[in-house]
Amino acid sequence: MEVREAVPHDKPALRDVARRSLEASYPLDPSTIGAAVDEWYAEERLTERLDDDRQLLLVAEEEEQVVGFADAEQTGDSTAELYWLHVDPSHRTESFGERLFEETQIAFEERGVPNLLGRVLAVNAAGGDFYQRHGMEKVGEETVDIDGTEYAQEIYAAFEGDTEAVEVNGDTVYIDHTATERGSIGQFHLVYLEEDGNHYGYWCANCQSLANAMDAMGRIQCDGCGNRRKPTRWDAAYL
Repeated sequence: MEVREAVPHDKPALRDVARRSLEASYPLDPSTIGAAVDEWYAEERLTERLDDDRQLLLVAEEEEQVVGFADAEQTGDSTAELYWLHVDPSHRTESFGERLFEETQIAFEERGVPNLLGRVLAVNAAGGDFYQRHGMEKVGEETVDIDGTEYAQEIYAAFEGDTEAVEVNGDTVYIDHTATERGSIGQFHLVYLEEDGNHYGYWCANCQSLANAMDAMGRIQCDGCGNRRKPTRWDAAYL
């Protein structure tokens, strides 16, 4: 088994593995899966992502054949998100997923990014179990739109956050300063109702306020300064 960063000639294999992985993991209509793969892993988009230092595409090879890949991105100064961990269904008992996960963590740590979030649709129970086996806990849940249908998406994390308690409208919330996501004009920090509880919302670092409003496209927006959270690849803006 070899794990390495993806290169341009891997593009067809990435699309093929992603399609077969999605078909085996999610109860989605084949046309929805096809449209999603064509959008997320289109030739032009893959070219842009391979040239973007914040993106990470790691492939796992067996006998010079790509059999899996990790799809991740640095979303904050100290935080990265693992959007996808695709493994060819015929190779899922051979530890490719575990190796890709470990190498993704190592790659971001070497970049000075210690905190990794994992995202998975709730309908994929095996995905949540995978993160839990690797020491991660569910810290939140969001609703995402895929081709006109809403799905619950779970967020997992393994890091111990540097939290700060603040009062908002008479309630105490906890800001995790190590868990950051990109915004249009500043970072967002994850917010919890309890210090070790589930994800509640976002704290806008640009104007120091709670940001739970949504814009017309369903993206988190800060009412105070207009800062918008960058969408993940599951979000409607990517479809």
